[in-house]
Amino acid sequence: QVQPVESGGGLVEAGGSLRLSCTFSRRTVSAYPMGWFRQAPGKEREFIAGIVLSGTNTYYADSVKGRFAISKDNAKNTVYLQMNGLKPEDTAVYYCNIVMGRQPAFDSWGQGTQVTVSS
Repeated sequence: QVQPVESGGGLVEAGGSLRLSCTFSRRTVSAYPMGWFRQAPGKEREFIAGIVLSGTNTYYADSVKGRFAISKDNAKNTVYLQMNGLKPEDTAVYYCNIVMGRQPAFDSWGQGTQVTVSS
């Protein structure tokens, strides 16, 4: 099973933006529906965004709808998460995975990328 490599996190002020990337070493993004998840300290990992295999439809958790956008580039084998209007409650480690609806398809995760939003 191929693990993704997430990147693009960092420290940003409230209201700012970040763009996260998730890249696989083998063809994965063009073969499966993909999603982003996050885990805040002391909380369970939660689904936040998904994109269907064709890339034509996306869906989001209510907490990020209208602020975050998921996209993918099959040629680069990469999934992106554009995050705008960041809030302190968005602070978490962000992960990507193959999805089945709003659930991860595999219980195997990359190292994630830390996003910290200051107030």
